[in-house]
Amino acid sequence: MIDLEEEQNKKVRALLVGEPGNNLEELTGLVETLGLEISEKITLTRLEVQPAYGMGSGKAHEIAELAKETESDCIIFDFNLEPTKQRNWEKLSKIPCFDRQEVIIRIFAQRAQTKEAVLQVELARLTYSLPRLAHSYGDMARQRGGSYGSKGAGETQLELDQRRIRERIAQTKKELAQVEKIRDTQRKRRGTIPVPECALIGYTNAGKSSLLNALTGSDAFVENKLFATLDPLTRKLNLKDGNGILLTDTVGFISNLPHSLIDAFKSTLSEAEQADLQLIVLDASDSQVFNHFQTVIKVLSEINADQNERLIVLNKCDNDIPQDQMTALKVQFPEAVCVSAKTHMGFEELSSAISTKLLGSIKKYKIPSDNFELIKQIRKNGVITHEEWLDSSVVITARITGRTAALAKSFAID
Repeated sequence: MIDLEEEQNKKVRALLVGEPGNNLEELTGLVETLGLEISEKITLTRLEVQPAYGMGSGKAHEIAELAKETESDCIIFDFNLEPTKQRNWEKLSKIPCFDRQEVIIRIFAQRAQTKEAVLQVELARLTYSLPRLAHSYGDMARQRGGSYGSKGAGETQLELDQRRIRERIAQTKKELAQVEKIRDTQRKRRGTIPVPECALIGYTNAGKSSLLNALTGSDAFVENKLFATLDPLTRKLNLKDGNGILLTDTVGFISNLPHSLIDAFKSTLSEAEQADLQLIVLDASDSQVFNHFQTVIKVLSEINADQNERLIVLNKCDNDIPQDQMTALKVQFPEAVCVSAKTHMGFEELSSAISTKLLGSIKKYKIPSDNFELIKQIRKNGVITHEEWLDSSVVITARITGRTAALAKSFAID
């Protein structure tokens, strides 16, 4: 007799298929985050431009047979699967087949909490599914409407559903625009307060939320899974020299992030574009850390957020990191700060580095006491750590940047 509870709790088993040279490590993490069980993994020796399956039919039949042997409930490909190929694979294997894009969209759908995130994921899902509707029908599409013997046939069920999805996309975009207006208003309100803003940016699971919690004493949701948080969270961080900044945690990046998701999350990712300083968080212990950095830079470029001031933060430096990897990191990122969200190692250095990037380095200036305008600007735009009035001048030790620093440059003293 079948145990119904056991049957209900049984995990969906997935066969993973990767392109040549892919160890499927990332897809494994994505699939496990989605809550699926991996039945088997296979990496192709070559990928051919074939109209039916994206590979030779012999290899396709071999994979379909393997899925049957391993009792897999679905096949997941670590490369984009075009709608026609998806339909062909499902006809061949008799089980659902999809690609990493759909896995990521499903994860985002699970993680979305706020109205904005839900709408963004819905928009990405609808955009992704529209060209794939046909594979749900195959040759079973039936016409609806019209009348027997009339010149024009009615709409097919497929056409009806496509029209409904287009209408839902338009409606979702309208709702999202309203939510984005509220976010812009909140951002403008924050902008009236002269507090610098920093954005924590990085590959998913690099430890951004843990770092936010450790630095600010916050309680942001943390989980050792990909895309643990989707919504930006802003907290105040008091720096070592007493100044305060706003620190925002943003959604994690990943290689081959579906363009529909990049488009949908542009309002959320704009936190990175608006930031006075981007703190790019890297997992120093990850063997793929350099590839992850390139992915982050690529996504920042795609959302026009690649011109901001940056500071590289090497997280998880308390882990056992191979010496050659640590040396390579220091060579590529000589100004990076090594920290640990777990042990709070390097937090003082990070605080100083943020202050220097945002407010300039501490310098001493000897300014004529009758130059009231410059002294007033330093007080308004800089951070004075010491001030000493002499007979005809004032010696000011301060952090200043921008135009004020340029005006005070000629008065700098060693």
